[in-house]
Amino acid sequence: MILASLPYPHIDPVLVHLGPLAIRWYALAYIAGLLLGWWGIVLLLRRKRLWAAPPFNAKPPATEDQIGDLVVWMTFGVIIGGRLGWDLIYGTILCSVSPDADFCRGLPMAFLTNPLKIIAAWEGGMSFHGGLFGVIAAIWLFCRRYKLALLPVADLVALVTPVGLFFGRLANFINGELWGRVSDAPWAMVFPRGGPFPRHPSQLYEAATEGLLLFIILQVCLLLGLHRRPGLITAVFFAGYGLFRFICEFFREPDAPFLGPVSMGMALSIPIWLVAGALFVIASRKRA
Repeated sequence: MILASLPYPHIDPVLVHLGPLAIRWYALAYIAGLLLGWWGIVLLLRRKRLWAAPPFNAKPPATEDQIGDLVVWMTFGVIIGGRLGWDLIYGTILCSVSPDADFCRGLPMAFLTNPLKIIAAWEGGMSFHGGLFGVIAAIWLFCRRYKLALLPVADLVALVTPVGLFFGRLANFINGELWGRVSDAPWAMVFPRGGPFPRHPSQLYEAATEGLLLFIILQVCLLLGLHRRPGLITAVFFAGYGLFRFICEFFREPDAPFLGPVSMGMALSIPIWLVAGALFVIASRKRA
């Protein structure tokens, strides 16, 4: 039998109970990601030298007040997109391929017999890719509503998005969910609901790559002036996230079998890379 070298640090997923109200680490991760992202964008807008050269000509992509309003729009985008994305990607597509998966429980037909399940996020189930699409839709609608240039605003959001990814993956680790594959690595851990064998702490791998490393890469891109090609930083974000998610899928236990050795997470990296490619082309045609 494989023995774990590192103990799993059992942390209560609920930070504090306030009567019937439970404040969970996962909810705090969402809040921290949004608030720190908001703060980060405001700091960027205040760095006047970033916006001195063309195509900005001393005019930042948005005002601080507009970003505050955008955060509200994105919050709805994350919640609505994250849940509906899970319904489509996991509850419908993956459960149609692997109906015996533990989380399916009669899905996708259960959506028809009990439509409340479509919004039942309290039963578990939020998709990053769905939340990402929700944020994209929120940014597009917001920029259309307030007549802002879409790509520079998207670049601002992309620069801080890894912060939310970092906290989200840490929350996954605290919850003891989305664990890795069985491993004999000296840092493998036995997760409470992951069976008796030690597994890769893949949530921490994702926090380190999709969160910390991708954040550093994007800040370097900013220092190199890539933001002066609107859409280019967003393209780097999509390309980097797709790459790191694809790599981490080799260590993460799939939610359920999808297409042979290809997990759902791997498959979803393909449209992410296609979006990145399209943005690289659009950004290359922009005149600085």
